[in-house]
Order: sequence, then structure tokens, then C-alpha cells
Amino acid sequence: MLDWEKVAPILKLNMNGSAQSPGKPLLAQFSRTLLLLMSLQAGAATAAERVTVTYGLLERSLPVQALDEYAQTGKASEGLRNYIANLDEQQEDQLRQLLLAKADLNVVTVSQFLYTEPGEILLKRLGEVIRTEANLSGFYAIRSALILAAAEPEGLTALNVLKQFPLSDLRIDLNRALQILNELQALIQQTQDAVALVQQESDREAATETATETATTLPNLLLPGQFDWQMSTFQLRDNRRNRQFPVDLYLPQRSEAAPIIVISHGLGSDRSTYAYLARQMASYGFVVAVPEHPGSNAQQLQALIDGTASQVTAPSEFVDRPLDIKYLLDELTRLNQTSELQGRFDLEHVGVVGQSFGGYTALALAGAQINFQQLAADCDRIGYNLSLLLQCRAQELSQPLPDLSDARVKAIIAINPIGSSLLGASDYAAIKIPVMLISGSADTVTPALIEQIRPFTWLSAERSLVLLQGGTHFSTINVPDSASELVSLPSEVVGPDPRLAQDYVKQLSIAFFETHVAANAAYRPYLSAAYVQQISQPLLPMALVQSLTDRQLSAILTPVAGQR
Repeated sequence: MLDWEKVAPILKLNMNGSAQSPGKPLLAQFSRTLLLLMSLQAGAATAAERVTVTYGLLERSLPVQALDEYAQTGKASEGLRNYIANLDEQQEDQLRQLLLAKADLNVVTVSQFLYTEPGEILLKRLGEVIRTEANLSGFYAIRSALILAAAEPEGLTALNVLKQFPLSDLRIDLNRALQILNELQALIQQTQDAVALVQQESDREAATETATETATTLPNLLLPGQFDWQMSTFQLRDNRRNRQFPVDLYLPQRSEAAPIIVISHGLGSDRSTYAYLARQMASYGFVVAVPEHPGSNAQQLQALIDGTASQVTAPSEFVDRPLDIKYLLDELTRLNQTSELQGRFDLEHVGVVGQSFGGYTALALAGAQINFQQLAADCDRIGYNLSLLLQCRAQELSQPLPDLSDARVKAIIAINPIGSSLLGASDYAAIKIPVMLISGSADTVTPALIEQIRPFTWLSAERSLVLLQGGTHFSTINVPDSASELVSLPSEVVGPDPRLAQDYVKQLSIAFFETHVAANAAYRPYLSAAYVQQISQPLLPMALVQSLTDRQLSAILTPVAGQR
């Protein structure tokens, strides 16, 4: 029999949202999921009749009706009581809520996702833990159960999944589950160590800076600038690529040619999500152009949900996105010469800001090239870096690729960018213009350590790394009309007050592009560790570094599965 006294402490949970080790919410989420996987069961005729938990040569079984009765009534059988002996009354109530909680996903959404490449990779990982009677991967059984449960009137709940599970005996490989848990725990610890290193280096830089101005004497960049502006929308059509897309153009009312900022949205987003930044930049005299990338926008995500598309995005988007912006700049050049907008655009001074997939877009325009050799090495071992599910799709691109860089771009800001494998160290080093990377320590989509902190050390040009401690992948995104969201995100996914993160982005973007695109040296004092510390708020602490090296980072890290 399995020695549960030894195993249980490893799985012991704080159901209020954290594991017993403080500061590890990701580990707690995984632990809760593991506990649910160990417990999922129900009593329909086609469902599993027993759930068997294995640990090496040891195993223990439990009737499948036990948890269903427990979830519905709170009564635990003697066998189930052994499983949950370490939970107090409040934790038991929360566990029952988790078992009965309905995921707001319909059968079309679930089935479409599970037949995409990211969905199948997720099923393979689940299949390492959830096994058949013959100890084979439960890949197909899991997919079937999820789809059928989503079609039930009660919706997609943990218990409904087991009611639809097409096996008489469900096996949970606890040994593999604990291996995954340990790997995840190691990655979380490394991320915490890296965040601490960034903060330490930021403190050191702030202490050595000779600040002649402070946050109280420098103008407040959260206030609108001196320029009025107008926004108009027009359609572009690139006949060579048979590609049409809209662009929002924010035009400040100034007599001389103005520098240009282009904003590239993330995957499944649209041009409204950074409108708050476009408005602020326009008030400071920048022409701001915000294109919508048609193959990787909210409309594409809606098509996936509706079942009219079979993939989140096509591999061609890795090429089309930078080419969209190059074509946009070409069109602005034409308008600058032959239209009523003649002389309004300074095409020699262009900046780009992009988030997530848009962050990659900015890096490609800055000169980083897709690194197919690096992709081949990394894509066979996808671990906990969810962004690799997207990055690895670039392997399907036909070669050679067109030139994706643009010499008109003089500086970029990449927010939560992907690129650790897509681009690689040598390609980051090839960038010769100023770069600011903005990262969130709680980003589970593009993990901070893997996708921003380490790649920052590869940059050789003038650079800044901004770290939002507690920030997530969605902290800087604004959805003007929350009712129009395709997928509603819970507050813990969005992170602490997103308005604060958006205020940070506005201030840093104005300072960065005034300094490096408009060549206004008066804004350089804002781009310092000392200034960033002064405007940082306790709810979402912020740090800035410029000198972090790969040697410093490597000294605190050890290899983790799925991490280079």
C-alpha cells in the first residue's frame, strides 16, 4: 500500500490560494489541480467505477461514487476521508466548490480548442498523469470526457468530466504528477530568485545614479501633453500579399512633421487594447498608428470559438505581422508626399511598441531574425513555457524568409514578448537600436525568467528591463468595453489593479520614445532606476535595470525541464 503519511505533506494545500510555501501561487494552483485529478470520479454507468492512484509499484483504489456523494452532500466515505485528512473544514468546503464549479465554456469552444495543436499538447501532458487500465496515456479518453461534459446541461464541471469518462478504471500516476510538481516548483523558485536579483541590481543602480531631479520636480507624464489630436480609421490593402487591415491613426495638431509610434497588439487582441497609450502619446506630439493584424486578432479568436477556424493563428503571421507594419510605414511615406497630409510625418524617426505576439513583431522589425536552429532544439521539449506552443509554429514557415527588419525604426518597447526560442541569443544581440523590455513576474503565458529576463541579458544595444512584481500577461491590456470580451478573465489572471500597470506604461513609453525617437534629452532622467522606484506603488512594485548580465543570472540558476 502507498505510504500516504509520506506523500500527503507534499500535497498539503492552503485552499485560500497559496501552497504552504509562501509566495508560490502557481505551485498552489498546480497542487489544487493535482488534488482534483486524484479525486475526480462519479457514478454513471459509462464512467470509471474505480479510481486507482499509483506510486511506483504501490497503488490504492477508491470507489468512484465516493467523491460524487461527498461533493453533493459533504459526507465522506472512510476511504475518501484518508485522502482529505489534511484539510480543515473551510478547505473541505472550498474543495467541494471546486469540484462543482462550472467552467463557462460551451461544447463548441472546448472541442475546437482540444483539436488544435496547443490543445493536443495539453492533453498529452494530462495523459502523462491520467492513465488507462492498461497504464496507457488517457489522451483520447480525456478529450472525449471534456467534450461530452461540456455538452451536458450542468456544463463543464470536474464531476461531469468523470461522469462522461469512457473507462471503467481510471489510474492516476502520482509519481509522474510529483515529478511535474517538483519541476514546476524549481522553475517558480528560480523565477523568484531572478526577480530578487533584478530588484537588487535596480537598488544598486539607483544608489549610484546622480539624480539632479526627482519625481516631484519632473513633469508628471500621466497628465495629457500640450497637443490636441484627432483619430481617424482607414483601410490598407497590400495587393502583393492579398492582405487588408484597418489602421487607427492618431494625428496631433502640430505644424511640423511629427515622429511616428506604431503599436502592435497581441494574439487574440485588437487595436483598441492600447488606445489609452495611443491617446497619451498623441497628446505629446507623436503620430500614433495602430494597425490590426487580421490573422491573429480578436476576430480570429472568435472564429476559433465559433468553429469556423481550426487554429489560433497561422504560422504565416510570424512574417505577415512585421510586413504589415513595413507596409503601413510605406503608405505613410506615400501620404506624406502626395496627400493633404503632406509633410505631417517624420518617417526617419519611428518607434514601435508591441505586446506578446506584438512584442515579437517589434523585435523582428528591430533586426532580430527567426532562429530555426534554436527552434528545432527547443520545440522537442516544451515544458512550462506556454508561449512555446506559439513560437514552435514558426517551424512550419517556408524558407528563405523576407527581410522583416526596417531601418526606419529607431527604438522599440516589447511588453511581455515571446522570443526566447523563436529568436535566440545571437538574434537579440544583433539588435542595434535601443530596446525596453517590460515583464510581469506573475506572467504564466510568457514566463518572465524565460521570455524577458534572460533574453534581456542577450541584448548588446542600449537597453532597459522593467519588471512589474505581481504583474501578469494581461496587466497592461485595457478592454474599453468589458462586455465585448471574448473570454472573461478572472481578477487573479489579470493581476493587481491594471490601471496602475497602464499608468506605468504611459509614463515609460513617453519618456523612452521622447529620448530615443524624438531625441529630446530632457526626458532621459525618467529612464533611471531611481525615478522608477520613486513612482513605483506598493500594490504593483516596479523596478528598472540596465546592466544585468547573463553571468549574474546564470550564477543563481540551475537547469529545469523545458527551460534553456
